[in-house]
Amino acid sequence: MELTVRKMGNSVGVTFPSTVVKDLGLEVGQAMALSTRGGKLVLVPKKPARPTLAELLATCDLKAPTPPVDALWENAKPVGSEAW
Repeated sequence: MELTVRKMGNSVGVTFPSTVVKDLGLEVGQAMALSTRGGKLVLVPKKPARPTLAELLATCDLKAPTPPVDALWENAKPVGSEAW
């Protein structure tokens, strides 16, 4: 695949075909890491850091009421051979 370096304002850049964007799961505004190795450009998508369990739990409101749908499951009676 051949791409052309083009002038974009005061910078230069290349555009990626939509098939490449889709194949790599890229998004507009996504951060990329650029380096050079042996005279070649290496461009790697930076993935957002996965939150830790503590960070996820910090977003939970432990005093929030139980959603009605959850209450239905908690109070459901067995209808078959479930072990409760």
